[in-house]
Amino acid sequence: MTEADRSGKPVLIVTLSVNRRQPKPEAITNWSWPGSEFRAFAGKRNSLQLSPVRVLLAITLAFALAGGAAAGQDPVPPCVGANPYPDFAPVDAPPAVQVISRNDLAAWKPAPCIGWEAKDDGVLVALAGSFHFNRTTDELLKRFGAISSLKNLQYWSVTDGGWQTLITSASALDSPDGGHSRGDFTLAEMKSGKELYFAQQDNRTSEEVVYRMKVSDLGADGFVVAVENVTPVRSFMLTLFDPGDLQSVHFVKRESPGVFRFYGLAFAGESLASSLALPEASYVNRALALYGHLSGTKVAPVEK
Repeated sequence: MTEADRSGKPVLIVTLSVNRRQPKPEAITNWSWPGSEFRAFAGKRNSLQLSPVRVLLAITLAFALAGGAAAGQDPVPPCVGANPYPDFAPVDAPPAVQVISRNDLAAWKPAPCIGWEAKDDGVLVALAGSFHFNRTTDELLKRFGAISSLKNLQYWSVTDGGWQTLITSASALDSPDGGHSRGDFTLAEMKSGKELYFAQQDNRTSEEVVYRMKVSDLGADGFVVAVENVTPVRSFMLTLFDPGDLQSVHFVKRESPGVFRFYGLAFAGESLASSLALPEASYVNRALALYGHLSGTKVAPVEK
């Protein structure tokens, strides 16, 4: 359904439809950093169908795309102070997702609090959800430091029509340049404010990619994690993304006792990968895998 905001700008509103023959999602026990997987809904105007969501509470949620629920509104991270956009989904519902690209992305001005430069082209994904979690903020932070848990991450591959292994190898590094693999980052390291480095390889690349991670705004009720690739993303002889083309920032905050909120922004710059015409839903499914692991919920995949 297409509506118009007060300025007359057309806005697409997409709602979920349930097909009972779609596959049952599997439990997600690991998670992936949003890298080359974030390339979704680049300027498309088509409706989507999602599988039934089997989470602790089965809730049907509007899946907002390209300015969906609030007409013409750009992504607004929670660090701005105003109400974030997209707004946080209800507890244990599938996360709200917004994607902008092309002219809309070029017009978007990153908030100073996320430390990004303006983006000329590429794809930006915003995801916001709420979930039950009865343990401490430190326990959630430790999940970000558990780099080895990336290995064997499962996601629903639209291309292959089934569950596939996304991350084939993952490890923390002792240094960014030629660093050696080491054990997962400790809680003390995650709280140190230092830049930490890890490497991972997924099922679509030919070599490991090194990422930089830093935790900031650490408090008893939340934290922020920023991630950026520092080496190219390659597939054999082709460079899919240059260093710095993949950026993400993750906001985690306790909303009330036993309830946390997650807001993530992930940017993938314009590159060779954008010309490969990969299924859009494939990238969304990988983004949902991250949220599914962090929240401890089962998030249904996008089939097409």
